[in-house]
Amino acid sequence: MGVVARTPVRAQTIVIRWFSRRARRQLAKIVVIEDDLTFLDLLRVHLAGAGHEVLTAEDAALGLRAIIAGAPDLILLDLSVPYLDGFEMLEALRTDSATQDIPVIVLTGRGDDETYSRARELGAAQLLTKPVARDLLMKAIDGQLGSSKPHPGKK
Repeated sequence: MGVVARTPVRAQTIVIRWFSRRARRQLAKIVVIEDDLTFLDLLRVHLAGAGHEVLTAEDAALGLRAIIAGAPDLILLDLSVPYLDGFEMLEALRTDSATQDIPVIVLTGRGDDETYSRARELGAAQLLTKPVARDLLMKAIDGQLGSSKPHPGKK
């Protein structure tokens, strides 16, 4: 009989934990534009695991569609994507009133000063050189999102 009494309590606890985890999820909507499909999937997994809603695109055209349709809180943009390069895309985002205030974190394999300067000139909030450590990426995302979105486990 003791087992029967514990089962409903345990099931209830599991359901409560599931709902509380679900309530903490979807902290921010992030569009990731990356042509390396393996890296794109890795970013999606990390960001979704941290509770963000993630929209992905493997080229600039799909990325612009995702941005227009999704109204994201943040954009992760690879500089070397098909159809438009990342610099052209940054310029397009900054000239459109609907997207000019969305923070953009640029991801690139180029770590030279010219790339960094041009990205900042065009309005990139931050530039990270690939390969980027997960902790550094998450810290950059948290910094750009600021305190407007609560973190799991933080009040």
